[in-house]
Amino acid sequence: MIAKTKRITRSLAVTIAATAAVTIAMPAGNAYAINEVPCGNRTDFLKVWSHHAWGPTSVDCYANRGKISFGNWWVDRISTGNNDIIYHDANGSKVRINRWTDISFPNRPPQVSHFEII
Repeated sequence: MIAKTKRITRSLAVTIAATAAVTIAMPAGNAYAINEVPCGNRTDFLKVWSHHAWGPTSVDCYANRGKISFGNWWVDRISTGNNDIIYHDANGSKVRINRWTDISFPNRPPQVSHFEII
């Protein structure tokens, strides 16, 4: 019985050591999280003017690389600031817009499900 316990303990120790070695050897990935930020007077943020069918317009600003759900709001205007972005519309299309672009959608605003700062 003691030999079986030693073998299980040794096997567990080898497993833990192998897991630790793989964890240490793996390169650390970049952690990004898009954040909603106060717009203020800054022009380098992603700035989005939008509205819901039943509500007032909204102006929101975002910073940092990442992806954020936008809840299928209608987008009236996008100012990308110092960000290359992709927006995902409700139809499944992905539209890339380069940094320092200011675009308006006066007649047919897209309904956006996600924004992604790349």
